[in-house]
Amino acid sequence: MTASLPKTLFLLLKTARPRQWVKNLSLFAALLFSGFLFYNPVDALPYFWTVALATLTFTLVTSAIYIANDLVDKKADAQHPFKRKRPIASGELSTEVAKLAVFSLLILAGFFSLYFSLFFKLLVLLYILLQIGYSKIFKHVPILDVASIALGFLIRIYAGSVVVNLHMSVWFLLTVISASLFLAVGKRQSERTLLMGNSSESIGSTRKILKRYSERLLDQYTAMFATATWLTYAIFTFQNEVIVPQSEFATIFRLLPKTLHTQKWLMISVPFVIFGVMRYLQLVYEKNQGESPERVLFNDKPLLITVFLFGLSVIFALYLLA
Repeated sequence: MTASLPKTLFLLLKTARPRQWVKNLSLFAALLFSGFLFYNPVDALPYFWTVALATLTFTLVTSAIYIANDLVDKKADAQHPFKRKRPIASGELSTEVAKLAVFSLLILAGFFSLYFSLFFKLLVLLYILLQIGYSKIFKHVPILDVASIALGFLIRIYAGSVVVNLHMSVWFLLTVISASLFLAVGKRQSERTLLMGNSSESIGSTRKILKRYSERLLDQYTAMFATATWLTYAIFTFQNEVIVPQSEFATIFRLLPKTLHTQKWLMISVPFVIFGVMRYLQLVYEKNQGESPERVLFNDKPLLITVFLFGLSVIFALYLLA
């Protein structure tokens, strides 16, 4: 190895995209909205820790895939105005070490997956095959490229649900699909804008698929999926199982006028979803920050606060009122 061990480990961690790991928290989505987040079965791990182990397994798999993708795209990334700085593309991290890391991460993920059912293993395998297909074929085909990203989120949602054997609402699944398509289209929109603003690069020279998306078409897609995201979520909250307050909060609610009485308390989270969608659109169109959704989430304080308040509202409606 040309670099010291600590530096090599740091470069591997950087290549594994720690910011991207936040996407794997979507495995908790079905558990959170089911109301069983703190459920402890008698003969098994608590549901929270079961999903946490599944999330760790997916994190190992996705890290291996990110490293493998950088190996495959080494030449193309070297021509990109930003990706050329990645450890493998820049030559800081040797391909031999990267290949060893991919193999080790997949072996470790396979070991953890032994705890889970065959269905979870099949979903992990499907996710790996999807990423291979995306790297080789789908990312070069318009519409299929963003659809593949959405399918990746959907597989994560199902993986988190199947390990604790929970049912998912159709409207919840439509929300996930709409939101993931919204993020994927926003990513393409920002990539296109960034490359247009780079004098040394033209659209399509580093990502050919961008030639197939006109600015007007991306605007239409963005508007369509932005609307679908908050609307499907609103319908999901309305269709959600009725919550009748039984806790100490019930006394407080009885003091409210009948105008404010409702059994659909999860709907209090809808305004945060609407604001989050609007804020993300503002960041995509005014600041061109949609290329990396996870970076936007961590760096934009209004959006981060919105996500935090959204989580509190969901926990309040599903766990404190019950």
